[in-house]
Amino acid sequence: MFKLLKTQGSARRGEFETVHGTFQTPAFMNVATCGAIKGALSAFDLKEIGCQVMLSNTYHLHVRPGDDVVYDMGGLHKFTRWDGPILTDSGGFQVFSLAQLRKIKEEGVSFNSHVDGRKIFMGPEESMRIQSHLGSTIAMAFDECVENPAEYSYAKESCARTERWLERCKAEMKRLNSLPETINKNQLLFGINQGATYDDLRSDNMKRIAEMELDGYAIGGLAVGEPKEVMYHIISVVEPFAPKDKIRYLMGVGTPGNIIEAVSRGVDLFDCVMPSRNARHGHLFTNGGIINLNNKKYERDESPIDPSCGCPTCRNFSRSYIRHLFKCGEMLAMRLCVIHNLYFYNNLLRRVRDSIDNGTFDEFRRENTEKLDTRI
Repeated sequence: MFKLLKTQGSARRGEFETVHGTFQTPAFMNVATCGAIKGALSAFDLKEIGCQVMLSNTYHLHVRPGDDVVYDMGGLHKFTRWDGPILTDSGGFQVFSLAQLRKIKEEGVSFNSHVDGRKIFMGPEESMRIQSHLGSTIAMAFDECVENPAEYSYAKESCARTERWLERCKAEMKRLNSLPETINKNQLLFGINQGATYDDLRSDNMKRIAEMELDGYAIGGLAVGEPKEVMYHIISVVEPFAPKDKIRYLMGVGTPGNIIEAVSRGVDLFDCVMPSRNARHGHLFTNGGIINLNNKKYERDESPIDPSCGCPTCRNFSRSYIRHLFKCGEMLAMRLCVIHNLYFYNNLLRRVRDSIDNGTFDEFRRENTEKLDTRI
């Protein structure tokens, strides 16, 4: 399924073949939490701006409209009209973020819905069944997300529990994929590396889950407030033990500079709400750095958000007009800016792929890592 085409140092250029199409790596996945990108973008908009993979949230879709509803509507692909690969996260992060409302047992987690307070139980089998109902291309294993910093003893215990849960996820997915009524009988399973910021826990955990012969491997529990240097260090600690022939996914990361640095350390796949969330507030990524369109200096600025950008927004509208839309509270402002930021991220990863293909990734990294994260 994953084919490694070329390397430059630890940076990897590849492609990942799935039942819903092949995508090129390194790649950015666009976060459609409830089956849509916040900012009024549809699946057809995603196609236009070069998106390869869509990510949706297991927990949120389980709560609303209900995974049974999505199943009855033919699965996420038919429901949303996105025909490319879809990754669904396990719901673990959302479950464990409801810190005051949850109770962890070996079987799974009991917690209260953030919508109506009703009691929900989710464990490895429940997460797999929900994701099978959704019919996604890739399902994430159910894991425990610990806080950073975390006590060593608790992080170690959590790693062991996550490994046991992964075994249960694998067994349940095998069973579900064999059922005649399953929407996607070729659903793939990614395991998640955990271990807080402890080198030995991270490396030992990756060694053990690598033995399970999964379809891909993710690094979770980072980008949750720790310094970026710590995140980069953990990636470098884990990378030697991640299977070379399997895709690697860094969850919830990050800024353009974070992504470039992670690629340089051997990561293939990314997701983050940052480009769409920031766009909805007028904070925009450009090839010269980050701009805030709410600033008065853009009031009469006839230029596009980024003169070097080829997105539909930059081809058609000025900074002045979009700033006016924000000041008037017009929804079009958010839509135009989300289109731009997501195009920017997907185009950034295309440029990264091209630089690895051309053997110029090191120069690309030097020129862009700091610049793209700098506020103008």
